Amino acid sequence: MKSLLDENTCNEVLNRLYKSNEEMKPSWGKMNVSQMLCHCQSPLKIALKSEPIKSSFNPIMWLFKKSLYSDRPWRKNLPTAKGFAITEEKNFKKEKKALESMIVAFQEKKSDTEWNPHPVFGKFTPEQWGKMQYKHLDHHFSQFGF
Repeated sequence: MKSLLDENTCNEVLNRLYKSNEEMKPSWGKMNVSQMLCHCQSPLKIALKSEPIKSSFNPIMWLFKKSLYSDRPWRKNLPTAKGFAITEEKNFKKEKKALESMIVAFQEKKSDTEWNPHPVFGKFTPEQWGKMQYKHLDHHFSQFGF
């Protein structure tokens, strides 16, 4: 599994992002491309601690923890976590630029050895954080064909 903490992988993800445009349609799901770009920022905000996220321990969610960073792809049409669904209209250029900045900021943490725990899933290693972020972005970029 690739990791967003790897510089080459980060550049690959950014190049894919640069190929996105407002006209792209999803192969599955309800979000348009602008909403998806906004949605993709949420896990990065958690990792970067740029937005306060309320902790919510749910033992059922721990069953899914390993699937966040495993090599196995996520299936299409997975339900979006509560609070992360984007339903309002978003500005494509603004969301694309914001996502680009967060991807770069995340990759710049590549040498960090200590990361804050996830508010739902608890402690992740840097390797797990990197894989999880890559997997989420890859899932949604593939949804829109870039």
